[in-house]
Amino acid sequence: MSRLQAKKHHTTDTPSPQKLFQSFYSSPLGKITIVAHDSALVGLWIDNQKHYVQNLQLSHVDTQETPVLTQTKFWLDAYFRGENPDPHRLPLDPSGSEFQLAVWRILATIPYGTLTTYGAIAKQIAHEFHKPKMSAQAVGGAVGRNPISIIVPCHRVVGAAGKLTGYAGGLDKKRFLLQLEGVDLTQFK
Repeated sequence: MSRLQAKKHHTTDTPSPQKLFQSFYSSPLGKITIVAHDSALVGLWIDNQKHYVQNLQLSHVDTQETPVLTQTKFWLDAYFRGENPDPHRLPLDPSGSEFQLAVWRILATIPYGTLTTYGAIAKQIAHEFHKPKMSAQAVGGAVGRNPISIIVPCHRVVGAAGKLTGYAGGLDKKRFLLQLEGVDLTQFK
């Protein structure tokens, strides 16, 4: 089980003080930076994406390969081969606000090759927070700050009325990931 699900009542805006380890992965999308602590993945970013390594102090990061980093690379190998590796097999520990963590938990449940909308997530979040409604734009902000790209599949979220909008890594990368998963993109504007 992912720590993302386990963090339902534990929130923080700053990462835990554990020692961080960093590695890099060459992907069809370009270089990916992977950051973990001893027991879980805390970040995965495509080079030049918005919010790159947000809230992490990487000046004292160790470049030693760890089991979590290696496991993440194996997961990425399978994913980029067009397989559907189980993201729940990776220990995840992103840091964010209670709202962000709630959005990221929902992202983690979107099945491979399927899509949802910002509005649909907003309805789920409103229900979870016992509110009459929630802003799709607020959800979009949290989706865009997802620190574990690809594995927590923010690329599977689209706009209303068939718009392929928003992706911190760039729309070209979002298209690539969706096509890799077999999503028919002809339906999008």
